[in-house]
Amino acid sequence: MENRIAKIVEILDRNKGEHIESFDLRNSDYFVDFVVIATSLGERHNEALMDFLKIGLKPEESFSNVETSDGWVVVDLGDILVHIMTEKHRNLYDLDSFVKEFEKRGRKNG
Repeated sequence: MENRIAKIVEILDRNKGEHIESFDLRNSDYFVDFVVIATSLGERHNEALMDFLKIGLKPEESFSNVETSDGWVVVDLGDILVHIMTEKHRNLYDLDSFVKEFEKRGRKNG
């Protein structure tokens, strides 16, 4: 699992994703094992980063679903969710704090 996360982070970092964070939620009651969040340089960069992930992770990874909206892309790999967001959306929704709470609970349970 750690190798998969490292590869995702490396692809995002190599292609100018910023403030990349990963959260281990395996011991929590969250619905996936890991969440990766990255900030993009803008909406077009969101989609470019998503494309870099598709190219860099296939055929090893199976993309269950990809959701795109203004300022935010979510890549569902089954047990891993990757959120790529503009800085505006990342600050607005503060997903990091939300996921950190699950991660803290998981550490207490683990």
